[in-house]
Amino acid sequence: MRPGLALAAAALLTAAAAPAPATGDEIARGAALYATYCAACHGPSGRGGGPVADLLAVPVPDLTTIAARHGGAFPRLEVIQIIDGRTGLRVHGGSMPLWGSAFAAETGGSAGAYGAEPDIRARVLALARYLETLQE
Repeated sequence: MRPGLALAAAALLTAAAAPAPATGDEIARGAALYATYCAACHGPSGRGGGPVADLLAVPVPDLTTIAARHGGAFPRLEVIQIIDGRTGLRVHGGSMPLWGSAFAAETGGSAGAYGAEPDIRARVLALARYLETLQE
């Protein structure tokens, strides 16, 4: 693993494990990313029923009940792994895009000294933190 990639991975794992509150900017970024990349399937409120949901072979889960399905605790690291999709954790059945790879492709694979990885991980984390705010 490249040193920059290892550093970014360690930072993301630390952020995922630490219960520090999300900032308003991070939530806003997550909301914007959600509207762009997720709402078509999961709907604007996260409850499913987005305009493409009926076209999918796998039912779209209600994202507002993630914590409830996990004993009341939001499984942030698991959600990060599912959104990113590059770790091999494919709990969502394979219909959901690998957003980590999609975000990497958008950047062309390079952006700064560490490549695109810090931005990819920041996007994934912002999405996870936003989903955490949607929990019932």
